[in-house]
Amino acid sequence: MTAVRLHAAYRYVPHRITEHPDADTTFEAGCLWCNWAAEPSTDSASVDVECMRHTGLIGHKSFRRVRTSFAVVMRA
Repeated sequence: MTAVRLHAAYRYVPHRITEHPDADTTFEAGCLWCNWAAEPSTDSASVDVECMRHTGLIGHKSFRRVRTSFAVVMRA
Protein backbone atom coordinates (compact mmCIF):
# COMPACT_ATOMS: atom_id res chain seq x y z
CA MET A 1 0.00 0.00 0.00
CA THR A 2 1.45 3.39 -0.93
CA ALA A 3 1.31 6.45 1.30
CA VAL A 4 -0.61 9.45 0.01
CA ARG A 5 0.78 12.87 0.90
CA LEU A 6 -1.70 15.69 1.17
CA HIS A 7 -0.51 19.23 0.76
CA ALA A 8 -2.50 22.06 2.21
CA ALA A 9 -2.06 25.54 0.84
CA TYR A 10 -2.88 28.41 3.15
CA ARG A 11 -3.30 31.85 1.71
CA TYR A 12 -3.50 35.00 3.78
CA VAL A 13 -5.71 37.70 2.32
CA PRO A 14 -5.68 41.02 4.18
CA HIS A 15 -9.07 42.46 5.12
CA ARG A 16 -10.23 45.65 6.74
CA ILE A 17 -13.43 46.70 8.46
CA THR A 18 -15.03 50.02 7.66
CA GLU A 19 -18.36 51.80 8.01
CA HIS A 20 -20.94 50.58 5.54
CA PRO A 21 -21.18 53.12 2.69
CA ASP A 22 -24.96 52.70 2.29
CA ALA A 23 -25.90 53.17 5.96
CA ASP A 24 -25.99 56.32 8.09
CA THR A 25 -24.57 56.67 11.59
CA THR A 26 -27.30 57.39 14.16
CA PHE A 27 -26.84 59.26 17.45
CA GLU A 28 -29.12 58.84 20.47
CA ALA A 29 -29.13 60.03 24.08
CA GLY A 30 -31.20 59.33 27.17
CA CYS A 31 -31.35 60.92 30.62
CA LEU A 32 -29.96 58.77 33.44
CA TRP A 33 -32.36 60.37 35.96
CA CYS A 34 -35.70 60.00 34.15
CA ASN A 35 -37.19 58.36 31.06
CA TRP A 36 -36.49 61.33 28.78
CA ALA A 37 -34.74 60.57 25.47
CA ALA A 38 -33.53 62.79 22.65
CA GLU A 39 -34.89 62.26 19.17
CA PRO A 40 -32.44 59.95 17.31
CA SER A 41 -30.60 61.81 14.57
CA THR A 42 -27.77 61.49 12.07
CA ASP A 43 -26.44 64.80 13.48
CA SER A 44 -24.68 64.43 16.86
CA ALA A 45 -24.84 68.18 17.55
CA SER A 46 -28.65 68.25 17.47
CA VAL A 47 -28.78 65.41 20.01
CA ASP A 48 -26.32 67.28 22.27
CA VAL A 49 -28.44 70.44 22.02
CA GLU A 50 -31.52 68.47 23.13
CA CYS A 51 -29.56 67.14 26.13
CA MET A 52 -28.46 70.65 27.11
CA ARG A 53 -32.04 71.89 26.74
CA HIS A 54 -33.23 69.06 29.03
CA THR A 55 -30.55 70.03 31.58
CA GLY A 56 -31.64 73.67 31.44
CA LEU A 57 -35.34 72.85 31.90
CA ILE A 58 -35.20 69.96 34.35
CA GLY A 59 -31.71 70.14 35.87
CA HIS A 60 -30.68 66.57 35.10
CA LYS A 61 -27.02 66.50 34.07
CA SER A 62 -26.19 62.87 33.22
CA PHE A 63 -26.96 61.21 29.90
CA ARG A 64 -26.23 57.94 28.14
CA ARG A 65 -25.14 58.57 24.57
CA VAL A 66 -25.20 55.93 21.84
CA ARG A 67 -23.58 56.03 18.41
CA THR A 68 -24.87 53.31 16.09
CA SER A 69 -23.20 52.48 12.80
CA PHE A 70 -23.06 49.52 10.47
CA ALA A 71 -19.82 47.98 9.29
CA VAL A 72 -18.66 45.87 6.40
CA VAL A 73 -15.53 43.71 6.05
CA MET A 74 -13.75 44.12 2.74
CA ARG A 75 -10.61 42.75 1.15
CA ALA A 76 -7.83 45.32 1.45
